[in-house]
Amino acid sequence: MNMKKFLVGLVLFITGCAGTSETVKTADTYFKEGEDFYASRRYEDAIAEWKKVKESFSSPELTTMAELKIADAYFENRSYIEAAAAYDDFRKLHPNHDQAAYAYYRLALCYYNQITGIDTDQTPVKNAVKFLDSFIKLYPKAEYVPEAKAKLDECIGKQVEYEVYVGHFYLRSGKYQAAIKRLEETLAKYPKVENSDQVLFYIGKAYFLSGDKAKGKEAFNRLAKQYVSSRYLEEARQVMEKYY
Repeated sequence: MNMKKFLVGLVLFITGCAGTSETVKTADTYFKEGEDFYASRRYEDAIAEWKKVKESFSSPELTTMAELKIADAYFENRSYIEAAAAYDDFRKLHPNHDQAAYAYYRLALCYYNQITGIDTDQTPVKNAVKFLDSFIKLYPKAEYVPEAKAKLDECIGKQVEYEVYVGHFYLRSGKYQAAIKRLEETLAKYPKVENSDQVLFYIGKAYFLSGDKAKGKEAFNRLAKQYVSSRYLEEARQVMEKYY
């Protein structure tokens, strides 16, 4: 190799190295770029930048912030399964962090936001109740507690609606004992629900259709005594006239 080619190669090598060094970014830069992407709703890009912050291991404080930001980005992107895992990891890794309550509440919201119709998988409702209730007990003074209580009541109402839905399905299908069992368990577990009169009506009707007139009358008497203005009273009267 002659000297001219050697010098040209050396210059190119040095230039390449210099260019590479200029592309190296600090964890602060990655974090700021993640915030910019997040503000622009480019959540996947934001997550990618914040993951680079974690991989840099440059600052424990910045890494912790990036962990929570990643969870928030997943949440805003409606990737609730990933967000739930990220929030759960954060609260377990940093139980005493000043954002631990926030992370726990958002974890509960991940399940709440996955709730769909009454005729679909009810696992999100069950998990939302579990984590909302746990959040309220763990952080009774947190600013999110009033909102969490309202959502918990809503979710419990959905659980009752589902149980009544299933019980009524059994009733319509002629599976009277299954209907009675499901509905009585619902009433015992949720004695103060708003639609208890509906539950009592279905229980009474199921008893009458099963041939147990005494239990049916007992349920309807309870309905009349506890819910004097219930819209189900007239239907109960018609059932009694037909089967008693």
